[in-house]
Amino acid sequence: MAERVYAKLVGARLRGQMSYRTSFVLQCVAQAVAQLTELVIILVLFSRISALGGFSVHEVVLMYAIAGTAFGIADMVAGQLDELPTYIRTGTFDVLLLRPLGTLAQMMASDLHLRKIGRVVGGVAALAYALSHNDIAWSPFTALLVVVAPISGAVIFAAIWVVANAVCFWVVDGQELANTVTYGSNAFTSYPTTVYGPWLRRFFAFVIPGAFVAYYPSLALLDRPDPLGGPALLGWISPLVAAAAAVVAGLVWRTAVRHYRGTGS
Repeated sequence: MAERVYAKLVGARLRGQMSYRTSFVLQCVAQAVAQLTELVIILVLFSRISALGGFSVHEVVLMYAIAGTAFGIADMVAGQLDELPTYIRTGTFDVLLLRPLGTLAQMMASDLHLRKIGRVVGGVAALAYALSHNDIAWSPFTALLVVVAPISGAVIFAAIWVVANAVCFWVVDGQELANTVTYGSNAFTSYPTTVYGPWLRRFFAFVIPGAFVAYYPSLALLDRPDPLGGPALLGWISPLVAAAAAVVAGLVWRTAVRHYRGTGS
């Protein structure tokens, strides 16, 4: 029953966004251009250097493409959690509690921005380019990894979004802190982990499991050893990390909602 309600909510949002098709197409194109603009920055950077953190331009583009595709999917599905502080401050979140549906799913379905599919398309285009310009030993496993890695990365990003925004239940105006973690993770995962300092690398790679979004899967696809000495197995366990991140995010959200006391308005 709940699944039908969620499907109807999402369907209503999508039909509303598709009502103005020209505007929708232009917004999708704008999102794709924004995604590919970040790729241009990488290419400009490599016009001055030959390697970044021990990786060539095409290898870095591969990491960027996986991370960009994953972030685009997560932003489209979970990006509306950025509105949580407004929901809490205005008392709108109390309305969600009165419905016989999960509050997290309601938040995610509240305003699904389908136009952000443009970022996904841009990321997929960059991924296709990177795959054709890197020497990859293709096998059923590597082909499956190409599909699974962005999806697992999207789950990891979505989990980060949930946990980061759940802080807003305790911290007034915690949106800036949440943005630092969510969008900061996107910036971190777009480049090799080797370019960052030790403390930043440990925090964003393992406390926030950003290294499992693109860095380790890329190493597995390229069949390269980890310059940091990590085992090759790390390149194949992103789905397990994503599942664990989703469980943690669900627990954090449930704990936060359980301690929510409302605005009193």
